[in-house]
Amino acid sequence: MPIALQPLSVFEAAARHGSFRLAADELGLTPSAVSHAITKLENGLGTRLFDRSQRQVRLSADGEALYRHVAAGFVEIRRGLEEVSARRARFLRLHAAPSFAALWLTPRLPAFLESHPGMDIRITASTDYSRFTADEVDADIVNGPPLPGPVKAIPLGEEEVTVLCSPALAASITCAADVMALPLINGDRNRVTWTRWCEQHGVAPPASYAMRFDRSFMVIATAANGLGVALESTRLAQRELADGKLVTPLPQCTIRETLHSLVYPLIHADRPIIRAFETWLLGELTPA
Repeated sequence: MPIALQPLSVFEAAARHGSFRLAADELGLTPSAVSHAITKLENGLGTRLFDRSQRQVRLSADGEALYRHVAAGFVEIRRGLEEVSARRARFLRLHAAPSFAALWLTPRLPAFLESHPGMDIRITASTDYSRFTADEVDADIVNGPPLPGPVKAIPLGEEEVTVLCSPALAASITCAADVMALPLINGDRNRVTWTRWCEQHGVAPPASYAMRFDRSFMVIATAANGLGVALESTRLAQRELADGKLVTPLPQCTIRETLHSLVYPLIHADRPIIRAFETWLLGELTPA
C-alpha cells in the first residue's frame, strides 16, 4: 500500500533517536503527535515497528528491517536537497532586455565569472518583463520603469542618448538641422524618440524614416555600416564608438535619462549570488 512521506520521516527520526520525545523536538512536533503518526504507520503496515516500555522505545524486528531501507532513502533525499541548495547558491537565472544583454552585458560576463569562480549564469532575453510568478528567473534587467510589486529595483544610472553615425556621414553634420537631411534610422521601442530629440533641439520632427528596427543592436549595427543616422544610447554603442565605427557629431545635443534597472524579488535579496551580481554590475557601470 502507498505510504505518505511524512509518517516515514517521523518513523526515521524516532528510530534514529530511539526516542519519541527527541524525534518530536527535531521535527517540531509534540511527543503525542509522533506517537500518533507511528501508530498510524503501524496500522497501515499491519505490524508493530517499536516495542514500547515506560522508559524507552526500541525497534522491533520489522522496525529494524524497515529502518534500514528508510534510513538509506532519507540519506539520499538529504544529499539531493543539499546538492540542489548548493547549486542554487551558485546559479543565477537572469532575464535581460535584448540589446543590453547583447551589446553591454555579455562582453563583460567573462570578467564576472573569472572573479566569481564556481558561479553559473543562464541568460534569456526578450522585451517582456519578468513577473517572477513562475520562479523561472531570479533577476531581470529591464528597459523602462519596473513593474510594481514585491521587488527591489536598482536604477542602473543615466545613459546619454545622442546622434550616432559613421565618420563619413558625420562630416556633413554641424547642427541639428543637418541631421534631418540624412537617412534616419528609428528604434521603434526606444524610449527617447526622434520626435522628442527634435523638439528639444528646435527642429521639425521627421515625417518618415529610412529604416526602422525593433532592437537597438540592429539600429546600432546599421548605423555603424554607414547606412544612416541613429539616435541611441552611447552605453549600448560603446564598442562601436571605441572602434571608431561610430562617432557622436553633436555631443552637445544629448538627452540624459535612466533607461535600465536591475529588478529582483525581495525574497531573493539575501542570496549571495544576487548580491554578488548586483555589486559587480554597479561597479562596472561606475566610471573609473
